[in-house]
Amino acid sequence: MKYELVSGFETHVELATATKIFCGCTTAFGGAPNTHCCPICTGQPGTLPVLNKKVVEFAIRAGLALHCTINTTTHLDRKNYCYPDLPKAYQISQFDKPLCEHGYVELESGKRIRILRIHIEEDAGKLVHEKGTSYIDYNRGGVPLIEIVSEPDISSTDEAREYVEKLQLTMRYIGVSDCKMQEGSMRCDVNISLKERGSQVLGTRTEIKNMNSISHIEKAMEYEARRQAEILDDGGEVEQATMRFDENSGETYVMRTKEDAQDYRYFPEPDLLEVAIPQKKVDEIAASLPELPLEKYKRYTTELGINAANAKLLYKYKAVCDFFEECLRLGAGVKNTANLILGTVYSTLNTEEEKELFNIRVTPEDMAGLVKLADGGKINITLAQMTLAKMLESGKPFTEYIKEEDLAGVSDDELTELCRQAIEANPKAVEDYKNGKEKAISGLYGYIKRATQGKADIRKADAIIKELIK
Repeated sequence: MKYELVSGFETHVELATATKIFCGCTTAFGGAPNTHCCPICTGQPGTLPVLNKKVVEFAIRAGLALHCTINTTTHLDRKNYCYPDLPKAYQISQFDKPLCEHGYVELESGKRIRILRIHIEEDAGKLVHEKGTSYIDYNRGGVPLIEIVSEPDISSTDEAREYVEKLQLTMRYIGVSDCKMQEGSMRCDVNISLKERGSQVLGTRTEIKNMNSISHIEKAMEYEARRQAEILDDGGEVEQATMRFDENSGETYVMRTKEDAQDYRYFPEPDLLEVAIPQKKVDEIAASLPELPLEKYKRYTTELGINAANAKLLYKYKAVCDFFEECLRLGAGVKNTANLILGTVYSTLNTEEEKELFNIRVTPEDMAGLVKLADGGKINITLAQMTLAKMLESGKPFTEYIKEEDLAGVSDDELTELCRQAIEANPKAVEDYKNGKEKAISGLYGYIKRATQGKADIRKADAIIKELIK
């Protein structure tokens, strides 16, 4: 392709405060339409907003986690536009002096996607279109948002995916949002343009609005890049516009020509005072931040010696990391703990949400106790896996399943005899192995596992079997 993709993101993140940004209405997701709203968040005449202090604190927390500079003196502005989901015909947002500026998100490659700004604002209501009729639900109106605006530093769909995942993970780690894209608590506006390969001159951009799925973001970016390339190849010019992505057709289409900042007639919000934040408060928030996702990933791969693929599967979910690290604190070894979580536990969790919640029926104490038996060679990993599977199903401790006789293991003489019996009982598998089918030997393992109720060391059995059938 003779063009290079240039993309920047405007990501809206709903903050996990109990109440809305300017009133006392709940921010809980769901509820019957228009039951989580009041005269303030629906913009009734004569009402006045009061800024939620926790919103400012959460926004600072997000800014610090993304390496931003915090403006300790800031204010809010009115962004004026008319749309049915905004009953007062303006949104209270920030324009010329956002709360946070000039940060970055570091990708695993080391590339940094620069953050231009993070500002606070109120969400709008929601339009529901059914059978030719449009309805308005104002429950979401006034829910606090931060908008994270990146520089146009993203140059591929892979980078876009990682950027969004890193933002999502960071916000979850620091506790400011659940970032459930399926519920709308994280939404992305994706700006896309093309430039001639090697050129520094950026092309005209389009903006794809309200993307709430990472896979859809990738598809939309790929389609829009192809669409723009075809226009440029035909000698045309890309028109600056706001786009919508059709999930069914996989295509983007123009909603309206793009507005510029002057179209919104920003001016300082007259009903709210300037916000002054003591530096001491910023320092307190900074000190309260947990280890951030990329820092954890680097520690797992360097200090703990976990391979990159497994480290990604662990650090992707904060609840999993908390459980894993508590097991280590209780004396369990890194390798066996990680392998049991990624293998046996993950096999029972079918969705991303289940892994995020990690609501399993095994405590870190019982997991650590089981792992320590395997670490000390008192049981083999196969028995540990079988026991953990039972624990996950029943919620009972490992002591219910591992008895004193299990800790004795299987002697070398007993194991050798069992291997001979397995060979005699599986002549076809032995013949296939001798003829070059390496996997055929695994058929003998089941015999040994059943005979010992999982107590045998299969790795040792494998070596004995191969020696006997040479």
